[in-house]
Amino acid sequence: MNINGAFPSNFIKAADLQGSEPIVTIKSVEFEPVGQEKEMKPVVYFVNKEKGMVLNKTNANTIATLTGTFETEDWPDSRIRLYATTTAFQGKTVDTIRIKAAPPAGAKPAPVVIENADEIPF
Repeated sequence: MNINGAFPSNFIKAADLQGSEPIVTIKSVEFEPVGQEKEMKPVVYFVNKEKGMVLNKTNANTIATLTGTFETEDWPDSRIRLYATTTAFQGKTVDTIRIKAAPPAGAKPAPVVIENADEIPF
């Protein structure tokens, strides 16, 4: 058993991407209590996906830049690409998800990119 399966989450984790860079469409952004402290954070949900992604400041600013607005209610229907990488957090290197621009609708994806994000199980 993969250890990542032993700790299920309501939110997407870097391991859920399984090495792919799926292109997803934003369905909504909701503010929800997250973590042990139940701190209110923005959670972005995607079309045809069950799990949302808790936004940190880096990813929120990236989406704002890509969409041209800091107003989260204007983000639905925007296409973005998710990818896994690492970052420093509290003195440790940890896996994380980052966001970058998706190619225009109808553009051919690079061969290593899974365009049909429905195949990614999150």
